Amino acid sequence: MGLEMDKALEVLQLTSRTFFIPITRLPDGLKEAVTSAYLAMRAIDEIEDHPDLNKEIKIQLLRGVSLILREPFHADDIRRLFEPWSSILPEVTLLLPEWLELCPEELHIEVYRATAVMADGMAKWCDRHWDIRDVADLNEYTFYVAGLVGLLLNEIWKWHDGTQCDTNLAVAFGRGLQTVNIIRNREEDLAREVDYLPEGWKMDDLYDYARKQLELADYYIQSIKTREIWEFCRIPYVLALGTLRAMELGNQKLTREAVVELVESAIVSSK
Repeated sequence: MGLEMDKALEVLQLTSRTFFIPITRLPDGLKEAVTSAYLAMRAIDEIEDHPDLNKEIKIQLLRGVSLILREPFHADDIRRLFEPWSSILPEVTLLLPEWLELCPEELHIEVYRATAVMADGMAKWCDRHWDIRDVADLNEYTFYVAGLVGLLLNEIWKWHDGTQCDTNLAVAFGRGLQTVNIIRNREEDLAREVDYLPEGWKMDDLYDYARKQLELADYYIQSIKTREIWEFCRIPYVLALGTLRAMELGNQKLTREAVVELVESAIVSSK
């Protein structure tokens, strides 16, 4: 494994407890593709959530990334965009050019496009200060920040071995995982005056929304025949379900022991 992939996995382990395990279990080639896609999207997610950047700077950076990735570009174009804020942007964001370079060449267009659309969508919702008024708004926001991940994974599966998956179910897969994160991070979000609950909703409604998306995610996973892809999707799905149940019982997150147990159960489960 090359130095670039070693560095990618090091950063991945620091940024995602959910995806580190399933990504490391993927075969070579597929591992690089998924790692590149995940870290590229995590890079811009860190801009959207950054506590020390004001709204105007976040929008400038996100729209700047989106514009760069929509045309032929050089890695230095992204570095110049980030340079004024390089002292406060996290490593995963500053290394965005490296994550994009890690991607197999045949997938460059797909990863660039999906990341560009996500960055533009994040900028839009940042400009609106994440003002979620109804379920249509919630659907749109979660599409940009997570549904697009599902769609990009579909393209990676197709590239890997021709696996074809339903696009709506792929969106639900990403959306379900994201909604669990929204529930888990609710107090933190409220502290920064961001509320993802549509007007008139209570937390029970958000739990119902998450369960519905995860139900669709289950259909998505069941449709996958390639073992390594099925396993990759199954692990975060099982962790999301476990986290949802834990929070319903009043626990903020899963214990390390519970995570290990759930991952092992996901791996040995039969389709």
